[in-house]
Amino acid sequence: MNARIEDYALIGDEQSAALIGRDGSVDWLCLPRFDSGACFARLLGDEEHGHWRIAPEGADVCTRRAYRPDTLVLDTDWETSDGAVRVTDLMPHRGRAPDVVRIVEGLRGRVTVRSTLRLRFDYGSIVPWMRRADGHRVAVAGPDSVWLRAEPAVDTWGEDRATHARFTVAEGERLAFVLTWHPSHERRPPLIDPYEALEHCVTDWRRWARRCRYDGPHRDAVVRSLITLKALTYAPTGGIVAAATTSLPEQPGGVRNWDYRYCWLRDSTLTLGALLAAGYQEEAEAWRDWLLRAVAGEPADLQIMYGVAGERRVPETELPWLPGFAGSSPVRTGNGAADQLQLDVYGEVMDSLSLARGSGLPTKPHMWAMQRALMTYLEGVWRQPDEGLWEVRGGRRRFVHSKVMVWVAFDRAVRTLERHPELRGDLEGWRRLRDEVHREVCEKGFDRERNTFTQYYGSRGLDAALLLLPRVGFLPPDDPRVVGTVDAIRDGLGHGGFLRRYDTGGGGAGIDGLPGAEGAFLACSFWLADALHLTGRTEEARELFERLVGLCNDVGLLAEEYDPVGGRQLGNYPQAFSHVGLVNTALTLFGGDGAG
Repeated sequence: MNARIEDYALIGDEQSAALIGRDGSVDWLCLPRFDSGACFARLLGDEEHGHWRIAPEGADVCTRRAYRPDTLVLDTDWETSDGAVRVTDLMPHRGRAPDVVRIVEGLRGRVTVRSTLRLRFDYGSIVPWMRRADGHRVAVAGPDSVWLRAEPAVDTWGEDRATHARFTVAEGERLAFVLTWHPSHERRPPLIDPYEALEHCVTDWRRWARRCRYDGPHRDAVVRSLITLKALTYAPTGGIVAAATTSLPEQPGGVRNWDYRYCWLRDSTLTLGALLAAGYQEEAEAWRDWLLRAVAGEPADLQIMYGVAGERRVPETELPWLPGFAGSSPVRTGNGAADQLQLDVYGEVMDSLSLARGSGLPTKPHMWAMQRALMTYLEGVWRQPDEGLWEVRGGRRRFVHSKVMVWVAFDRAVRTLERHPELRGDLEGWRRLRDEVHREVCEKGFDRERNTFTQYYGSRGLDAALLLLPRVGFLPPDDPRVVGTVDAIRDGLGHGGFLRRYDTGGGGAGIDGLPGAEGAFLACSFWLADALHLTGRTEEARELFERLVGLCNDVGLLAEEYDPVGGRQLGNYPQAFSHVGLVNTALTLFGGDGAG
């Protein structure tokens, strides 16, 4: 199977997404939503856990592949001794039901092609019943039903609990497969025309990409990152999932395998800023509105993450029948970190809503009342220890980044009242608390001997999240404490020219309560480039940015982490946080000349 995470390309319809390997196999697809059970789970197991491969007979991996410019339509080309063939993959923007379209086109000579479809519902655990109906192959099991057809029709047969087809395409000939999912208790949805769907998909994506205001260096990488963020958006609600996958390992063979198919509040401000600065106000407003709906309710019940529609219950379970990517187990669905206390999310919510208000997004009638309730609650809990931004499972501490984001919450509340005196709130009380938090962080979270802020009060550890200090306005970029922190983090957390997010403790369980290590964290490495620029080292920042862009795979995608030793991507994929980092750093370094 595809041995590296970066072997995969993404297609999607803004409600779910599929990963396709260099061998032409769809190895991951959850239907009907990002967080639904997978019907193709070979990514986390083997062929028996579900996949759909279309490739020339006897071929191994493709010759080349690329997205059509400014789209999420993937072309995969194969050169063989008999000729050349192209497979075009897409998920059209959804009507009633999700479709996967795979169009085989002859480019030269005559090439024999094989299609092998092995459906396995519920993450590879359920073999469906297959039958023929109206020229389709139909798979049914429990709540799931999938229909497969070809245009023009092609002979198929069942073997080894899979559906096979073998056909020949000559130069200029095309054959389209369409796979459609729908609830098994409902009638089959209307058929789509695969060739019209391709035309509309290309047109729609290019129209969307033209809205990008950035026109600086590496514009292609920025647009690809924005398209990826759009693909990770759940269109009905505006929520943006952290990644399309679960349980891709942060260390091959290790246990750091988490489900990222949910929406994190920690991403909110940086994502909102990237969308607004790049010219995507509608998407920014949809994300802001998702945020308002998700966090509505009792302030004490605020979570760090939610489902794509704002669901609060995402219980963590393990799937023992899946061996995991590269033998990395356990495979998990759901995420137990949703129940953690992370005080930083109050700052991220307040910062996001402040940014939204300041950028001219239409306000909502209840928005300030909800913010005021959050601040009232934060007044009573901000001194508590928490699990922190990185969701450690080794016990609560007074993380410096968490306290800085508490300061951000009070600061944004104060600024909002100063700019909008018609709003009600405890202006003087919040000012006093803002100043108190600032003093405490500078006294208890700063190591004077080493001239650096630390991971938590009284520790000697470092935390890459502290690179955000100047960005959130806690201290000015030229403050010696900021410069010292940037230097200490670069020296202490550097990993092959990039950056770890914190010291995991190596072989034994460290602060995060987990064994093993992880790779360089790409979002943090982009933050380092931002911090270097803000502290006057722009050339170093641009050199780092160039190296980070160079980590994108052949179709421009980034995972969560990178292993400089093994030269491979790690973690869930593609990772919204990494692509947000790429966009924001491009705007930080070149936005003065490269964005409208």
